[in-house]
Amino acid sequence: MPEDFLWGASTSAYQVEGASLTDGKGPSVQDKKKIPENTTDFSVAIDHYHRFREDIALFKELGLKAYRFSIAWSRVLPTGKGEVNPAGLAFYQEVIDECLKAGIEPIVTMYHFDLPYALEQTGGWNNRQTIEAFVDYAQLLFDTFGTQIKYWLTINEQNMMVLANETVQSGKKSLKQSFQENHHMLIAQAKVIKKYHEGKYAGQIGPAPNIAYGYPASSAPEDILAAQWFNSLRNWLFLDIPVYGQYNPQAMNFLQTLHIQPEFAKGDSEILAEGICDFIAFNYYNSNTVAENKLNQQTQSASQSAFEVPYFFKAVANPHLQKTEFGWEIDPISFRITLHELYNRYRKPLLINENGIGGRDEPTEDGAIHDNYRIDYLAKHIKEMTQAMNEGVEVIGYCPWSAIDLISTHEGMEKRYGFIYVNREEFDLKDFKRLKKDSFYWYQKVIQQGEV
Repeated sequence: MPEDFLWGASTSAYQVEGASLTDGKGPSVQDKKKIPENTTDFSVAIDHYHRFREDIALFKELGLKAYRFSIAWSRVLPTGKGEVNPAGLAFYQEVIDECLKAGIEPIVTMYHFDLPYALEQTGGWNNRQTIEAFVDYAQLLFDTFGTQIKYWLTINEQNMMVLANETVQSGKKSLKQSFQENHHMLIAQAKVIKKYHEGKYAGQIGPAPNIAYGYPASSAPEDILAAQWFNSLRNWLFLDIPVYGQYNPQAMNFLQTLHIQPEFAKGDSEILAEGICDFIAFNYYNSNTVAENKLNQQTQSASQSAFEVPYFFKAVANPHLQKTEFGWEIDPISFRITLHELYNRYRKPLLINENGIGGRDEPTEDGAIHDNYRIDYLAKHIKEMTQAMNEGVEVIGYCPWSAIDLISTHEGMEKRYGFIYVNREEFDLKDFKRLKKDSFYWYQKVIQQGEV
């Protein structure tokens, strides 16, 4: 590995911080959304807000060269715009200072699923005023932390937010509205990237979608075409714009065919063309496999599932892959394939922003946590990443999910991802004691040696 390779790990604000309405923080959509039954909310999380120094000390011991975290928009701007919360800015200043003191590069995500609820109440991303609110928020971050942060990520997994098309209370919105919101996010991102470049800050800025290459289910030409449609919608729609400054033509044709294409305001095309990223961060967990979809239905009635659209594609299981205990397919080779696809297509440096496996980790009587399944998963993915780099792909860092146990968005504390165990259960907060898992010591060694 290059000497400056960013061996890191990741978290997000709402999943670790807790202190959800503490010290002036305003509510986000994560504080208001409907939580799955028998699953914890995010109000306390793992109490990172009060324990970040202890956690960063553990990250230093782990050997992290980088720590990717997100800033909670509503912690620094309680209503998403207007009056600033000094306590919120001070908290993140302390986190950044603590990282730098520990020799850890802070990588900041500006928006990770936690839109301020006040903005949601006025239409959220469907309201074009949210674009300017995001631009002003980003400018506040640049003004405050711009000399210390070298890597900025704009929006985490924008494609997952759009394709899930859920409202805060888990209802469904139309796909027309989802792709209009997506367009507004793309405009906001482009404006923020342009602003960052105009400010001549010393760092770099890029998007952070979830990218996973879609396989055709067979060598049948119809399945290969289905995979092309899938990839254009699932992947390239969200990266062609920050790299090339315009919509992917196949994806736009898909939207037009279903009559769910976004409306452009005057000047939108020019804005998109001016917001070109410096690098691409992306999250990878599993591959996708799709087949031709011949369902005899109207396409309009099919559009509730963006991953299964009659006459375009349908998702199918891949018989060649194992699954996690939570049903996610495991495909390290597709990680390498995805790296090649991204670099061949875009020629931008790549940062792995998330990659990991969740499981039900339990301490033994002596406090050990044996998570060999996680070591196996990460080792195989790192080997494939290394091979892709040997084959010409420029990768600048690897930040697996997650640095420490956190609240899983859908499974709460039941599904753990971290190198560090946090002693709390779904509703029993216990003592929040931090315990090092076997994977902690394994990753520590990987970082020291620069290889698996």
